[in-house]
Parts: sequence; structure tokens; C-alpha cells
Amino acid sequence: MARGSLGRQFGWLWTAYAVSAYGSGVGFGAFPLIAVLVLHAGPVQVSTLSAVGPAVGALIALPLGPWVEFRRKRPVMIAMDLARFAVMMTIPVAYAFGRLSFVQLLVVSAVAAAAKIAFGAASGAYLKALVRPEDLLAANARFESTMWSSIAVGPPLGGAAIGLFGPVTTVVADALSYLLSALGVTAIRGREEHPQRTDKRRIRAGELLDGWRHLLAHPGLRALYLNHLLVSGLIMATEPLLAVLLLRQLGFPPWQYGLAFAAPCVGGLIGSRLASRVVARYGRHRILRAVGTLRAVWLIGLAFVQPGVAGLATVIAVELAIIISMSLYNPVLATYRLEHTPKDRIARTLSAWSISSSAAIAVLSALGGLLAAATSPRTAITVAGLLILASPLLLPRREDPALGPELELATARVHRQAADVSQDAE
Repeated sequence: MARGSLGRQFGWLWTAYAVSAYGSGVGFGAFPLIAVLVLHAGPVQVSTLSAVGPAVGALIALPLGPWVEFRRKRPVMIAMDLARFAVMMTIPVAYAFGRLSFVQLLVVSAVAAAAKIAFGAASGAYLKALVRPEDLLAANARFESTMWSSIAVGPPLGGAAIGLFGPVTTVVADALSYLLSALGVTAIRGREEHPQRTDKRRIRAGELLDGWRHLLAHPGLRALYLNHLLVSGLIMATEPLLAVLLLRQLGFPPWQYGLAFAAPCVGGLIGSRLASRVVARYGRHRILRAVGTLRAVWLIGLAFVQPGVAGLATVIAVELAIIISMSLYNPVLATYRLEHTPKDRIARTLSAWSISSSAAIAVLSALGGLLAAATSPRTAITVAGLLILASPLLLPRREDPALGPELELATARVHRQAADVSQDAE
């Protein structure tokens, strides 16, 4: 195997991820744009589309965690990709026949969000089985760098494509990327064993919560989970507020607004490429603590944005610092999460994590919008920047040893016993 290679099978998985990531980058913001340009939707409808679709998708995904857990992961990933391809393609078809509606956009958004959560749960579990434990950090870093590069490149290309070919062009590109992703996953060779349940009973209602039980029972994961909900929710809640501040109140032209968010994504390549090196030098716990703290200190800078070139430079600098910190932190977090989750609980844990993230973003975005309406976008951004400064208090204070096979089996046994007790109580 060549130096730096994680194997041909991982290469196909990475290729599938990259294709869909770049497709999603090209299609970034397509639904709100279609709602405005094609359906002439107002601000309330656009906000509803951005919040309700993913929130409903998270609810749909709730029972999918146990379903994914006890099935082979490659067929699940292929099915979720094909489902996203099929549902996304209904938009250009309906548009061509003049039948596109706001309700359809909501339905497509919800189904795509649910499929994304299920795909992420399956791919995370499959990744742990596909690569060696010592290669997990490198694999997660490659996914992270691909994600940030797709955000940097995709939206400008999508904007150009919409200008040349029409408003649903980027939706077609996004849909086709899922079809190509399914082909990439299909190309992965090797026999995947069917996960075995410890009993033959059907999936119980209590198993829907097993992912949350694991996250909250593990001291290190619990701290990182709560920290993630607060940080990601507050950062994402400032995005629409910043759009109003820059475009409406400070008079930034759209190209500057796009540049302010696309250019800093280069920092994602920097942080993700440094992850393995800094962990090897300083240790995982120090990175989680130090970088987890560092990523929380920059957001307050957005409250001081002014008009003109200086304001544009401020936004780029703050976003660059946030993205470098996040792209360095996220692969370490993802690796820790996989290492400290038993094999028979990975899909449910990752589903619980994603569902909670979507809910936190929706709630904090709604609260941020209400605060901005009562005061101003700048005030709401300031409050978010101050609140996030408290997030490092939630980071784990002690370093946990990595889960070995014996401890993993013991942890799984404890979870099964707790589930049995819960079932008997019912």
C-alpha cells in the first residue's frame, strides 16, 4: 500500500462522498432561491422552508437509527443516495410542467434531510469497519477537507449555472451527484457481514433512544455532545442574521457577501490537514480542549462589522478563524466519537447526534430571529457571541482512554442489560 493511502475501498467511499459534497455545494441555497424566484415566496415562507424541512426530516429519521443499525451499511447508503436522487429530480420535472409548489419544496427538503441523516449514520459505521483504528483520524480529516473545499467552490459555480441555465439547474446537479455517489459506493468490493442482533425480537420503541442513552451515559461523549449542540447552534443561528446585517443594513453587494463566506472556506483545508500532525504532537485531549475553546472566541467579532472594505475584511478574518478551528477540531471529535461507541450502537448514536444538531440549530435560529426582530440583527449576533464564550465549560476536563475491545464489549453488555430492564418495566 502506498504511503498515505487508506486503501482502494476507502478511496471509493471518499470519492462517493466528494461527488455528493460538491453536488450539494453547487446546489447550496437552491431551495430558498427557487422559492423566491419561481414561487415568489415572502420572508416568512423562506424562513419556514429553511427551518421546517430539516426539522421534519429529523423526525422522520428518528426510527431510521435502529433500522440502519441492524442492516448492512453499503445497501443502506446506496438506497439513501437513490432516494435523494429520486426526490430531488421531482423538482425540475414539476418545474418543467408548471406544477412546482411550495408544499413540494417542503416535502423534498424533509425527505432529503432524513436520507442525509440515515446515510451519515450508515457511512460512519461502515467507515469504522473499513479502515484500521489508527487510520480513523486521517480518514475523517479527508472527509473534512473535502467538505470545506466543496463549500468554497460549489456556491460560486452554482450561482453562475443559475444565471446561465435557470433556477432549477443546481437542483439537477445536486440530484445527479447522489446518483454518482451511489455508483461509487456500489464499486466498493468485499463482503460485508450482516449485523447480528443479540435477540430475535423486532426493534422495540425503547431502542429509538439508545443513541441518546449512550451519548449521555459516557462522560466524555456527553460533554462533547452538549458542547457541540451549543456551539454549532449558535454559529449557524448567526448566518441569517449576518445576511440581513450585511445585505440590508450595511449595503454589501451580493458578490461581496458571497466572497465573505466562500473565501474563508480555504481555512477548512488548512485545519483538516493539520489534524493528524497536531494530535500526534500534543495529544487528542489537549486538541479537543484547546481548539474547542479557540473556536468559540471568534464569533463575537462579527458584532463589530462596519460598512466597506474594512467590514468585508473583518467578516473574512472572523470566518477564516472559525473555519480553521472547526476543521481542525471536527475530525478529532468524529474519531473520538467512533472510538468510544460500541459497534452495535454506532448508527443509532450518529443518528441521535445529527437529529439533535438539527433541532438545536432550528431552535437557536428561531430564537435569534425573534431577538433580532425585537432589537436588531447586530444585537442578536452580539448575544450569540457572548453566549458561545461559555461553551468551553462543557468540554471534557479529563482524558478518557480509548475503548479497547474488552471495554467495548462490556459497554455494549451494560447497554443491553439496561434496555432489557427498560423493556421489563414497560
